[in-house]
Amino acid sequence: MNIPISENPRVVIVGGGFAGISLAKRLLKEKLQVILLDRNNYHTFQPLLYQVSTSGLEPDSIAYPLRKITRHSKDGYFRLAEVEKIIPEENLIKTSIGDLTYDYLVLATGSKTNFFGNESIEEHGMWMKTIPQALNIRSLILENLEQAVITEDPEKRKPLLNFVVAGAGPTGVELCGAIAEVRNHIVPRDFRDLDPTEIEIHLIEGLDRVLPPMSNKASREAHKFLEELGVKIHLNTMVQEYDGETVTTNNEELSFKTATFIWAAGVAGAPVEGLNASAVVEKAGRYKVNLFNQVEGYENIFAIGDIALMQTEDYPKGYPMVAQPAIQQGKNLARNIKRLLKKEKL
Repeated sequence: MNIPISENPRVVIVGGGFAGISLAKRLLKEKLQVILLDRNNYHTFQPLLYQVSTSGLEPDSIAYPLRKITRHSKDGYFRLAEVEKIIPEENLIKTSIGDLTYDYLVLATGSKTNFFGNESIEEHGMWMKTIPQALNIRSLILENLEQAVITEDPEKRKPLLNFVVAGAGPTGVELCGAIAEVRNHIVPRDFRDLDPTEIEIHLIEGLDRVLPPMSNKASREAHKFLEELGVKIHLNTMVQEYDGETVTTNNEELSFKTATFIWAAGVAGAPVEGLNASAVVEKAGRYKVNLFNQVEGYENIFAIGDIALMQTEDYPKGYPMVAQPAIQQGKNLARNIKRLLKKEKL
């Protein structure tokens, strides 16, 4: 891995998302050797992935080179690597480019798309957690519009112009809004031989309102905004299957013929192999952490961001898997690692 031995304690941060960057920026100023690992050499600003998928932004607008974070540090390093296993009894991690020891290990591996065991959706649907995936959605949308232009049969053209999104959380809501903007403004200008009124956008949600984690007021406003844009919203509806042509739901009378089905209905943590099973909440795939972000059962292993499940009275199921808690946890852990170095209480 070509990382020099240092007289400073070594902190290894796995993941260059909001949490990992928030922590790294603060620790790089201290007398520590900080090593940041990520499978990509750039940070993705995930809240704007939907803009990339609908051609509103180019990928470089939401990607930030991770090496820029460490380049001015005397004892800070970035390595492009994927962590494969943790061996906590040896303070060691195994990665795709070699082994690495640590004094403190911070897991900020984020989340991954959760299909809840539905293989048909995973095989035939689209989802959006990375820039390449957002570009795939962009390509599919444009390809289907182009194909619709040359398809004379209305029955064959309809699935090409039918866009179905499952999951009315922030990603699903923003994506539907952006696709509606494409229909309302881009199609009339760039696809003049298409009738925009043929394009339908459907948002499916299993619960009784859009944006379920947010306030009732936010839900009402979002619902109203989407309907004004022409999005058709289907609440209390669960997607059961997508075979590449038809989306079936728990409502026998409701199905959709579509060539564009986007799954935005769930995420789960992305844990690394090696820690005790008791440290991981299996269904959520997140590490149980205390108020100081220490992983349950370990003193020098921490988890922050989406991968961390910190249960409090206000958040018995853990904090929401969004950027703000991740950034705040990174800040707080930086303070606590400094306290550990001074042998002070957390």
